[in-house]
Amino acid sequence: MTTATPEFALLPQLQCETDTGIATIPLSEEVAFGSWQKTIPDAYWALGADELTARIRAARVTLGSRVVILGHHYQREDIIAFADERGDSFALAKYAAERPESEYIVFCGVHFMAEAADILAAPHQKVILPNMEAGCSMADMASDPDVRAAWRELGEHFGGTEDIIPVTYMNSAASLKAFCGENGGVVCTSSNAEKVLEWAFERGKRVFFFPDQHLGRNTGHAMGIPIEEMALWNWRGPSGRLGGLTPEALDRSRVILWQGHCSVHQRFSLTQIEAARERFPCVKIVVHPECRYDVVQAADANGSTAFIAKYVAEAPAGSVIGIGTEINLVSRLAKENPDKTVFCLDPVVCPCSTMYRVHPAYLAWVMESLVAGEVVNRIEVPAETKQHAKVALERMLALK
Repeated sequence: MTTATPEFALLPQLQCETDTGIATIPLSEEVAFGSWQKTIPDAYWALGADELTARIRAARVTLGSRVVILGHHYQREDIIAFADERGDSFALAKYAAERPESEYIVFCGVHFMAEAADILAAPHQKVILPNMEAGCSMADMASDPDVRAAWRELGEHFGGTEDIIPVTYMNSAASLKAFCGENGGVVCTSSNAEKVLEWAFERGKRVFFFPDQHLGRNTGHAMGIPIEEMALWNWRGPSGRLGGLTPEALDRSRVILWQGHCSVHQRFSLTQIEAARERFPCVKIVVHPECRYDVVQAADANGSTAFIAKYVAEAPAGSVIGIGTEINLVSRLAKENPDKTVFCLDPVVCPCSTMYRVHPAYLAWVMESLVAGEVVNRIEVPAETKQHAKVALERMLALK
């Protein structure tokens, strides 16, 4: 008997948006530069790796402890080289908040990460995003108006939302963190998603989880929630149609998943895992929970970026490890663990195309601007949004 493939498993794999690899080249030679922030002064466009490195180092020395530079795990190596701390988005935001001596927080990541840092930062701290066009395709799939419209529909269908707990992944706009704060909800990370869902189910019958369907589905499955009790809300269709779901599907749901995903983690497939196992019979496969359900089920382990880094570090010498996450982190783990064979499951060198936009030229520009007494590319979350978003973040922080 054949079984129909679930709709969520049929989503197409996205193509890589960069074709230059991950080496440093002048900004003007980046093929995607046309879609990046163009207000950077022309003087930075043609600078090569050596000059950029020297200028960033000089600015770093001049500014001293007044500035802290944060580098997300997925950042390019030529950015991580200058980071005072590297980690995932929430860990970095917390780190910055614990550095009150630093007047400036230069967050080398993407927009929602800088917003989180601003939410948690002290009033005197200013958060800077080197390239304002460094966004997140997953976060962009859940807009505030779309989520609020879905929330109204859910309220109409169920006769209220008192039994529905909204949970937003860290990879979301500050406005959606605020939405959760206003509506009894909470924020989660890929490290604590299960703990957060347990908290939510203690307070409601259903969870409304956005924007990443895969993290929600994989976490729900790990908690023993059947796939048929996790409904997928299609936000792309006309409003008033219950996200493309039948009333029956909503009624039996325990988790309502937003139809969002990460364009990098969407690339990983069963075919890649099978190829890795055929090439290395002893290989261990570890993937990020933003990967699709079938990929996570076929892996030996799955977890956050911090989990993956720890998994590789603690593996015995001689281990062969195939990883399903962003290439910059995989490449770094391979270099830091030369006694092991560490490789990316995806044979195409495909960085996170938005994270990749934090080119050293932008870092040099914002740092030299600070030396000159000018703050450029500051990220400021509106006060009311910050207040409600902080409530949702603090609910997460209170979980033990």
